[in-house]
Amino acid sequence: MLDYDEEAERYDALRGGEPRAQAAAEAVMSLVPRQARRLLDVACGTGIVTRRFPASRPGLRVTGVDLSSSMTLRAAARLPGAVVRADSRRLPFRDASFDAVVSVWLLHLLTDPADVRAVVAECARVLRPGGVYVTTVHKGLSHNVGSDIDAVLAGRPPSPVPDDPDTVAACAAGHGLVPAGEARFRGHGQGRSPRRTVDDLRRGWFVTLPPGRPIAEEFAARLSALPDQDRPRPDPVFTLRAFRRTP
Repeated sequence: MLDYDEEAERYDALRGGEPRAQAAAEAVMSLVPRQARRLLDVACGTGIVTRRFPASRPGLRVTGVDLSSSMTLRAAARLPGAVVRADSRRLPFRDASFDAVVSVWLLHLLTDPADVRAVVAECARVLRPGGVYVTTVHKGLSHNVGSDIDAVLAGRPPSPVPDDPDTVAACAAGHGLVPAGEARFRGHGQGRSPRRTVDDLRRGWFVTLPPGRPIAEEFAARLSALPDQDRPRPDPVFTLRAFRRTP
């Protein structure tokens, strides 16, 4: 897994920057009720998406939380006084504190199913009755756009899918959350090129291809043999699911 303290400095630039952040924020807010007044962004990262929530909805008070100290520092610069460093499995907030809770690009990082259950449970706990939880699902599948890069990567050992939609829905149902909508958004600037994919592989992006192992170098060689090494393939399209907490 990537070290997100190390990734913080270049995180935004490598992941679509402002256009992707704008698309993500608009999709999230399309699922947040108009009457919401307090929103918690869990795993807010650098805050590049988080800061757009209050800007798009006057009167909305937003709090961000992230475990990475480097990410938290960058988010705090964008949302002064509104960012907390904490573990998403043990949120430092009272029960029923928020009208909306968001976790974008988080669940796919949790390799232990118990951690997925813990995060969803915490998000449900701090959510008020009638409030909405919004999260991305099956992020890995979003990156499969049917390109020649995907054809090469299809041969790698399978990895777990912690954010499988059915798994997330089952966790949500176990904590009184019912389906409340879906939205999609484009990951602007995240279309993979072969050269960038090799760089990501060697940084530990693909959990079943550990950097430095012979199998990783085999895939690096196959990717390096593809044409148009610097041409990005199509951007991914991410999926959001919303769940409402029942009274």
